[in-house]
Amino acid sequence: MTEALRADCGRCFGLCCVALPFTASADFAVDKKAGTPCPNLGGDHRCGIHARLRQEGFTGCTVYDCFGAGQQVSQVVFGGRDWRTGPPERARQMFDVFPVVRQLHELLRYLTEALALAPARPLHAELRALLTETEGLTGRPPEELLALDVAAHRQRVNVLLLRASELARAGDRGRGKNRRGADLMGARLKGADLRGADLRGAYLIAADLTGADLRGADLIGADLRDTDLTDADLTGAVFLTQPRLDAARGSAGTRLPASVTRPAHWTARRG
Repeated sequence: MTEALRADCGRCFGLCCVALPFTASADFAVDKKAGTPCPNLGGDHRCGIHARLRQEGFTGCTVYDCFGAGQQVSQVVFGGRDWRTGPPERARQMFDVFPVVRQLHELLRYLTEALALAPARPLHAELRALLTETEGLTGRPPEELLALDVAAHRQRVNVLLLRASELARAGDRGRGKNRRGADLMGARLKGADLRGADLRGAYLIAADLTGADLRGADLIGADLRDTDLTDADLTGAVFLTQPRLDAARGSAGTRLPASVTRPAHWTARRG
């Protein structure tokens, strides 16, 4: 992943801590409306409890990633103008633009990974063209970004990503491995053979995938909240993002694709 797709909070005006809403739950300790600063946000745009988010009841913050959209909106789209110092209209516009650019940056993350898939080489020219187009969109003026049909653009990208995924998984796909959008919440899949499985958008909340073989599986959009990946093998899994992995549980024995890193809260022991 390029540096432009990595969150750089030092170059952002705390947009994720202001623009987005959250509801008091297991993920957030308090309610917060969109456009209202989180009570933990300091005047320097830094989180006052960043090192204690899980302990303070803000687990949701630890599994969020803007994919670099924060600094793109802060420094490029709005030219380094802080929402705190400008007129209310600019602040509102910045908060509305942020989730649009965040979606575009997530697509850039997937397109970048697809270009690294050798089996998808026949699609590289199309992928590169769409990557360039999407990069161009992220720097458009605020008014153009707010008028952008993000859903339509996402659909165009998804069609190409699916083709890339099919090429990458061609050698492992088999009967019973199409679990796209499947409701697998709490499913007992310990040791399951899911090599090359299509798990796009699957609900794997609290599923037991201990020791499962997920090599080459497509995990784009899969909900991995509290999924047990202890000792599972995700080598070569495609389109798995860091925030989705961070929401799962795992161990030192969990094998991961090169596109992500082992979450800091995982331990060698289960649970």
